Amino acid sequence: MEITTMAQATQLHAQFLKYPQTDPQNLSKIFNFTALSPSGNLTYARHILNSLQTPTNSYFHNTMIRAYSDSPDPIQSISLFLTLHNCEDPLSPTPDILRACADTGALSVGIKLNEYVNGKGTGLKKNVVTALIDMYSKCGCIDSAMRIFNEAVNKDVYVWTAMIAGLASHGLCREAIALFDRMEIVDLKPDEKTMTAVLSACRNMGWVDKGLTYFKNIKKVYNVRPTVQHYGCIVDLLARAGRLEDAQEFIKSMPIEPDAVLWRSLIWACKVHGDTQRVEHLIKHVEGSKMDSTDDCGTYVLLGNVYASKGKWKNKAKVRRLMNQKGLVKPSGHSRIEIDGVIYEFMAGSTCHFEAESIYKKLDEIEEELRGNGYYPKLSEVLLEIDDEEKASQLLHHSEKLAVSFGLIKAKPGTIIRIVKNLRSCEDCHSFMKYISSVYQREILIRDRIRFHHFRNGECSCGDYWQYVSLWVYFDLMDVPEM
Repeated sequence: MEITTMAQATQLHAQFLKYPQTDPQNLSKIFNFTALSPSGNLTYARHILNSLQTPTNSYFHNTMIRAYSDSPDPIQSISLFLTLHNCEDPLSPTPDILRACADTGALSVGIKLNEYVNGKGTGLKKNVVTALIDMYSKCGCIDSAMRIFNEAVNKDVYVWTAMIAGLASHGLCREAIALFDRMEIVDLKPDEKTMTAVLSACRNMGWVDKGLTYFKNIKKVYNVRPTVQHYGCIVDLLARAGRLEDAQEFIKSMPIEPDAVLWRSLIWACKVHGDTQRVEHLIKHVEGSKMDSTDDCGTYVLLGNVYASKGKWKNKAKVRRLMNQKGLVKPSGHSRIEIDGVIYEFMAGSTCHFEAESIYKKLDEIEEELRGNGYYPKLSEVLLEIDDEEKASQLLHHSEKLAVSFGLIKAKPGTIIRIVKNLRSCEDCHSFMKYISSVYQREILIRDRIRFHHFRNGECSCGDYWQYVSLWVYFDLMDVPEM
């Protein structure tokens, strides 16, 4: 029995409910389709799960957990797992839960899972080791990730790659390259993701020559076929170094077809470096050859923002109409913060939080304090045709500012405030966090779509070099209002 549509799945499920003596394997097939297929429906899959007469059926629960972990709302995966932690086979979904913890920043749950698998006394499987390293890295605990790595035995390429990528994302790029050198010494061959992590480390540090050398050797030395991700890393590496002409020629010389996403990476870099003439040329190229075929929301938003930055509001409106015609919607910015084991999510400008009044009052106090210490909002970040007072209000209510306000209210004094953001931080939020770390003497760790930012004593671990990065695979829309 092959299921290809939800209509077919619901019909078969209705038949199963009417004739429960039917082969139970049919229910498994129905459930797998609704939970795991791109054409499925997670809500319906959860309905099937809730209707089971055996509430601790580990197969169905583990499948549902895996489906939630792969969904846009991985918090549901953690929530389901925590309600079933005493089921008969709690260990099997561990990598999926750890992945959900990594995505959401649920550090306390990840730590408990680490303690649990250690308590089993059977040793860690390689996939669990990889998941733990990834979880600790993405939750901002790079030292714990390194501890797991060092304690692991018989490391495979996935374990090494997770650690290299983690170090690179934290800006510990020398350590990442040194680890890659160790990997070569033990004669373990890298894969595509390993080389992406290595090139990302070079990109984060601006090591142009080293990055180009790795790229040139990627096939003949490492026997890895270059992918568009690898080409994207080199474009970013050249572009952030100001070598815009070289980046453009590199794209033109690619043996694979560059897509609109890669072109927009170069447009962003040109905008940052102030090469207006090249920006206009590239926009014409993208509009003329790519816009009809792409459904990539980021390309449209970037073009709209470039037009807005030049005051070309009619052009921006045209881009917006194209988005509407294609049914493209800019994803909303949100930030998550974990307090006492609970994940709280904040949307830009939202007042839905149960302590919204206290959060906004605290945020006003923070802004007043920071302005007295030299902070002034970067109004140029708001690409809307509104007055300066409204722009300042828009900036103040970005999701990570709401999250840090809540953190200052609720987090224990002296603890690191950890925030996970789904989009790229804007320049104003970056400046805002630097001031908070200095004025309030609090360490703040923010993971945005590009990398980690560790704010301490008015400085950031990225050295303010972050704004030139626009790696196409991580490029996003920033936490700004709808166009």
